[in-house]
Amino acid sequence: MPLKDQSHTGVLISFEGSEGSGKTTQMARLAKHLQERGRDVISTREPGGTEIGEQIRNIIVHNSKGDEMCAETELLLFAAARAQLVRENIAPALLRGAIVLSDRYLDSSTVYQGIGRNLAMGPVNQINRFAVGNVMPHITVVIDVPTSVSLSRIRQRASDLPDRMERENIDFYEKVRAGYLVLAKGMPERFIVIDGTKSEDAIEKQIWAELETRIFGKPAKPKGRSVSPKFASKKAPAKARSAKIAKR
Repeated sequence: MPLKDQSHTGVLISFEGSEGSGKTTQMARLAKHLQERGRDVISTREPGGTEIGEQIRNIIVHNSKGDEMCAETELLLFAAARAQLVRENIAPALLRGAIVLSDRYLDSSTVYQGIGRNLAMGPVNQINRFAVGNVMPHITVVIDVPTSVSLSRIRQRASDLPDRMERENIDFYEKVRAGYLVLAKGMPERFIVIDGTKSEDAIEKQIWAELETRIFGKPAKPKGRSVSPKFASKKAPAKARSAKIAKR
């Protein structure tokens, strides 16, 4: 298992949401907020975050034959990138007591490949857990926006052409949004749902208020996880570093 030491003090916070939800922006804001307070923060993304993961990301997102990729292949590629990320970056950071912020994690596969691609949830969950072992998020922040807003924001992006995931139809994104809300309703102890149509400042303030209550305001022990990291009461060393973050 990636984490054999059950007494580590690290915290894993994942950010989820449909394309264009604003999760990447909010994760960067949280990282800055924590770094300014002297926290040891690691920011990463899925798929990617490692050299191997970034190569897998390129296959998933930009391969010229990507539109021919079957759902099972897509799921396994995401899982492979995630397994490498956990063992190479996330688990070591948690063991030293860092706060890890992940732009997507295993819930993305549950929603995008399981619900969006109509794959059986049993195999999807088994593959997810095999990839991450016992490294589960303390908290998962879902930035929720209506599908119309999500698609509008994708079209407004000026950086490059929409990638393969961004070219999906509205029915796919309706299922993705609904999937996240179903997960959040079923696991309220882990999920925080934020209205992504509010201003960036208002969203940032709400996220911090929730995290301060659930994690940073008290050394709470999370429920329903095989790993139960505790947040150290004293400040971690100010040696924050952030991996390159980009939209999925």
